[in-house]
Amino acid sequence: MDALFWWLNNIYKIQESVDPFSLVADELSLVANRLRSMMVAEVPKLALAAEYFFKMGVEGKRFSPTVASLLHDDVLDDAGTRCGNPQVVTLLVTVVEHLVTGETMQMTTSAEKHCSMEYYLQKTYYKTASLISNSCKAIALLAGQTAEGSKLAYNYGRNLGLAYQLIDDVLDFTRTSATLGKGSLSDIRHGIVTAPMLFAIEEFPQLQAIVHEGFDDPANVDVALDYVGKSRGIERTRELAAEHAHRAVEAIEALPKSDDEDVRISRRALLDLTQRVLTRTK
Repeated sequence: MDALFWWLNNIYKIQESVDPFSLVADELSLVANRLRSMMVAEVPKLALAAEYFFKMGVEGKRFSPTVASLLHDDVLDDAGTRCGNPQVVTLLVTVVEHLVTGETMQMTTSAEKHCSMEYYLQKTYYKTASLISNSCKAIALLAGQTAEGSKLAYNYGRNLGLAYQLIDDVLDFTRTSATLGKGSLSDIRHGIVTAPMLFAIEEFPQLQAIVHEGFDDPANVDVALDYVGKSRGIERTRELAAEHAHRAVEAIEALPKSDDEDVRISRRALLDLTQRVLTRTK
């Protein structure tokens, strides 16, 4: 049985599904309304970009500009104690450093590292999972969790972030641009090698030569897609995403037991989020 569905059916079992976004909808709306009231954009393109943010739903990418505004307040303004814990600001600074490092790794990859799964996963951590993992750890610190509890929160976020990006890489190959909200095959057309192709290279080493040539030539794109389609690259990427989602679940389940109903609901929502990451279509 496919590892993904085996995991969903036999390991991931939640008594009651909880929509994780519904738990923070009110708070996020308050932040969005406050940002809207402060918004001043004399340049039309900036005003349009800001309005696009406010039109998005609670799920997904509205979190990105919201977090960015908080990073500006607490990091760029050097507000070392605004969060009530200097460690939290340090974590946010680390996230910014990781985002820059990840983008640099993607833009300056050597031919050898271009086809390295280890390098790809490290870049993915910097570009995607670091923000989620360190945000989870920051919340744990602000909540007064122990060092062990904070580490578990970090592990949850790290593995959730990696699973999210792995599924994103799959969707770039399997979904249309209308579904994704961006050009399908956008990664390969920009010369970005992701997990499905890296797994395909393991089965068809000759694909590596095509990767080194680049994808400016549409013929190379077609050849690469043919190899990915013949390989288990997409299936193995889903399996790897499921492994990371399972580790995220294990981190939540390892937290100290609590009889507080709010805590239990929140943890169920975090577990539910791992399944949403694996089964999302956009």
